[in-house]
This record gives sequence, structure tokens and C-alpha cells, in this order.
Amino acid sequence: MKTKFILFLTCLFGTLSAQAHYLWIETNGTGKLGQAQEVRVHYGEYTYGVIEKVAGEAFPAVSKFTLWVIAPDGTKTELSTEAKEDHYLASFTPSQNGVYTVALNNNEIDVIDYTQYDFGIFKTHYHSTAKVQVGADGDTKTANPDGIVVKQLENDGKEIKLQVLYKGEPIAENELKVYVADLWSKTLYTDDNGEVSFALPWDTKYIVETTTKEEIPGTYNGEDYEFIWHCATYCIKR
Repeated sequence: MKTKFILFLTCLFGTLSAQAHYLWIETNGTGKLGQAQEVRVHYGEYTYGVIEKVAGEAFPAVSKFTLWVIAPDGTKTELSTEAKEDHYLASFTPSQNGVYTVALNNNEIDVIDYTQYDFGIFKTHYHSTAKVQVGADGDTKTANPDGIVVKQLENDGKEIKLQVLYKGEPIAENELKVYVADLWSKTLYTDDNGEVSFALPWDTKYIVETTTKEEIPGTYNGEDYEFIWHCATYCIKR
């Protein structure tokens, strides 16, 4: 149902579809000490081949994001970004062995009224993460205590294991979508520990998306909303 809703808005309602999109981070899954690691921030719907232009109608509405890299020792550094044609570009240089977590957060998005589409009046909170492994493997870090986040757990390489957390706690039976290009997707549900696992059969890009609604009304920038729609993404490049 959610996928049909998104496609409906994308095809028929132009800029209104911006809130049906998602932000995601792309970076190589492995890095090297002392070598700059490129990070890209995209907005759109990967499986439908929709990547918005930075100066277009949709991307500016979600451009007030912050981007961080969390080192293996927990040190958190904000990254500056440069606007390109269809993404924002950043970089960092690993100086430690272990897992680096790149994290994007955007809780500064105007309220949207979708009552005419039976979706209500809501505020959006986006969060995105990506993993860069330098030498030894391990879990990614989490840095979204006010929303939803996808955490990658250390694995044996045969499949990927993720955990979904909401406000720091595992969220059970939550829907999680795995997207690949050309309209291919797979739907999974988290277990009691908020975990899911799946194989990566192709050497390609996978984007994971999971959402939840915080059914608490409020006001943002003078506009009332009925709930907060939390959306988290996690990108895997092979």
C-alpha cells in the first residue's frame, strides 16, 4: 500500500511527491587509512531511477540536513558539503582501523498537508547512514536518539544483518524495504530484537528504507501537524 501511494504521488502530483522520496548516503563500503573517502547525499527514489537535481523543485525542501562521520573510537565530526548537479558531495580521511559510520539527519522540514490523499498532516524526520570499513569489521554507530535508525551488525560476509532502533530501542515487527534498481524490491519485517538479515546476491547497490509514525501532534514553524513521519535509509554498495 505504501509503495502504491508513493508511486501515485510521484506520477501525478509533481512537487508534492517530494515528501514521498527519501534521502540516502552513498559511499564505498571499504576505505583505506590516509586516503580520502568520498560521500554523496542523494534525494529521490532509487528503484524508480528518480534522482532529484540539487537546484530543482524538490531537493531544496530537504537540504537543511547535517552530515557527520563517526570514527571507530566514537569521535563525531561534522562534514561540510558542496552542492553538485544531483547530489551533495563531502569527504573525510580515515585515520583509524575499524568501522566508520556516516550519518545524515534532517529534522528541519516544513509540515505537509496530505489529507486529500488520506495521509494526514505531518512533519518529516529523515535519517540516513552508511558504513565504511577500514580493516577490522564491527557494528555501525547510532546517532539518532529522537527518531529511527538502521544499524548494521557485524556479519560473516554471507549475508547482511541489520537492526532497526527507534529512539534508542529495538523496534519489533517493523516493515523494512530493500530496493535495487529496475523496480526490484523485497519486504522484510524485524524480529523481537529489531533485527533482519538477508543475502546480497548481486554486486550492485542496495538501499534499505524503514519508517514509523510518531502519533503525537505538535507545531513546527507555526504550522500544526498530527504526527511525525520518521524515515531511515541505509545504503550498501558492493
